[in-house]
Amino acid sequence: MTPRHLAFLCLLPAVLCLLLLAGCSLLPPVQADTTRYYVLTGPAPGGSGAQPIGGALRLGLKAVEIAPYLKKGPLVVRTGDNEVAFAAAARWAEPLDQEIARTLRLRLLAAPAVGRVFVAPFPLDEKRDFDVSVQVLRCEGVREGGSGALARFVALLELTTAGANGRVVARKNFLAPDAAWDGKDFARLAALLGDAVGALAQEVAATLPEKRPAE
Repeated sequence: MTPRHLAFLCLLPAVLCLLLLAGCSLLPPVQADTTRYYVLTGPAPGGSGAQPIGGALRLGLKAVEIAPYLKKGPLVVRTGDNEVAFAAAARWAEPLDQEIARTLRLRLLAAPAVGRVFVAPFPLDEKRDFDVSVQVLRCEGVREGGSGALARFVALLELTTAGANGRVVARKNFLAPDAAWDGKDFARLAALLGDAVGALAQEVAATLPEKRPAE
């Protein structure tokens, strides 16, 4: 083996170390995940944590429908009549339709006239007096130029008698009162939208007939 080969072999470990260090320096640094996850605000539990049964009405809450653009996961901010922005670092903790359905059910259970609230698919061995259908059209923040920002919730509400041939008792457009939002605090936005679902539950409760339908 020539002296040149011996010199190369001696230098080889140092060269490999330099190449390894250079390769490590080229890798991008690991970025921290800044995503935050939010839920809607539900009613505070009572002292025992249990919800007492109030009235006698038995409701069926059908699967909540939401506008397709609300299904993507991030919280939505409307920035114009035909433009929306998705907050990449602010996401719903679970599908929004499930969030709304769970919050709506808990709020309805607190209504004095309501005794039970079943969710679809409905149990076959439980009778229902009325079925509630909700289609959510807006559930988002709104930035209105220099005039600040709002939380906005819009839905279609339908109340029918239960059964395959249910009769429409009421059909309403529901617009929650606009609530001021700073345009930045997404935890606050989620809380305001939860309050809007609570207002929707109050609207449903106010629409309920006082008596059960004749069987």
